[in-house]
Amino acid sequence: MRSIGGATQRSSHPLGRRSVLAGLGAGAAATLAGCARGDSTAVKPGTTSLANDNATWDRGYVAAGRELKKLTGYALRPLSNPNPTSYKQVTQISLQTTKATDMIKWASGYFLKSLARTGELSDLSSIWTDYERKGWVTPQTREAMSYRGSVYGMPLYESYYVLFYNTALFRKHGLRAPDTWDELLHNAEVLKKAGVVPFVATQTGNWPAYEWFQELVSKVDPVFYGELTTGKAQYTDPQAQKALQIWQDFMRKGWMTPADFDQNNGPAALKAGRVGMFLHGSWQSQGIAATGMKPGVDFDAFVMPPVERSTRRSVITESGVLAVPRKAVSHEAAMANAAHWLDPRVQKVWTDFLQDASANPRSRPGNPVMAGLKDRALKERWTLLPRYGESGPPNLIQGNTDDLGGFMTGASSPQATLRSMASRAAKEWAEWERDEA
Repeated sequence: MRSIGGATQRSSHPLGRRSVLAGLGAGAAATLAGCARGDSTAVKPGTTSLANDNATWDRGYVAAGRELKKLTGYALRPLSNPNPTSYKQVTQISLQTTKATDMIKWASGYFLKSLARTGELSDLSSIWTDYERKGWVTPQTREAMSYRGSVYGMPLYESYYVLFYNTALFRKHGLRAPDTWDELLHNAEVLKKAGVVPFVATQTGNWPAYEWFQELVSKVDPVFYGELTTGKAQYTDPQAQKALQIWQDFMRKGWMTPADFDQNNGPAALKAGRVGMFLHGSWQSQGIAATGMKPGVDFDAFVMPPVERSTRRSVITESGVLAVPRKAVSHEAAMANAAHWLDPRVQKVWTDFLQDASANPRSRPGNPVMAGLKDRALKERWTLLPRYGESGPPNLIQGNTDDLGGFMTGASSPQATLRSMASRAAKEWAEWERDEA
């Protein structure tokens, strides 16, 4: 998972209250602030520092930074903290100091809204307007980057949630990427009879428990999914009940891996033909390619079709953000890099590294699997839906993800799971609105 250590990682100090320092002792605050500052955030001519929680991307940041420097005069200098909880705390504290990092990687949606509430992020609305004028962003993605109408983040990437499959395995059993729900079920039946587990599904690591929830609910009714994730619909409504019934049926048929399956073993299992389809973010393409499988040749991917043919096609999307602290040490340089981040020249280098897609619709992915999916999504005007992990108040998402994990292990029924989620939603949305007031 790419975003800030996972949207469902437990945080000892969840965002959403006016001060991120509330509840922290002065000593702890000083320690965290000191760790955030260090000498690493000091001005280094020709660079902008970038705090992030994924050191494996440093090479990509540096490569993209070389392209940025040609345009702005400033390269990227990644500062990585691989501990998700520590990264969140250090970043929140450092924003209030005079030595804030120039740019930060963060999660979109309500995680970004929570951080913007503090007043410590720079308003990037004018940059967004310029991007829209150039056709470098899709207008419908603005909400996930905004708080109270102003933009506070630039999309770091744009991943789709897809089902990866081994092309040789599909050919062996006479299967193809399904375009209808019936074809998807047919593929699962054929694979199961052949001794192959049709789908990867797991709650190990906590956050993956919501992957199948978001997928099935959105494929039952994408409009309902949008209402559910904005607090306008109920988890006990018929659409959610139908989604969990489908999910339970898949598990009872033995179509899914055990709930404790280690998702890190998904690429190897896909290559070996032990699993047929692997639901995950398209960023997993990089991990599958690392096994020696070539994208578009040895493996491919498709977006799950809707349950009913008449339902509009949709795709769950994920995007981290780049934000600029209001007190960034090199604020002018950071704003310049934010204004050029989605330039196609920068995005080509960046997405080639990720083996994924850009939020810039005019930047074609080098990965043929993603290029094909992106082309179809744009041509057919698929509805882009936010990933569940960023689609509501953090405490709501965490608690509901725990409930879904219990459902996957058989600890609760579909009805009990949805009732618990509905009760929590009522409480957490009300609390969010109270804070907003």
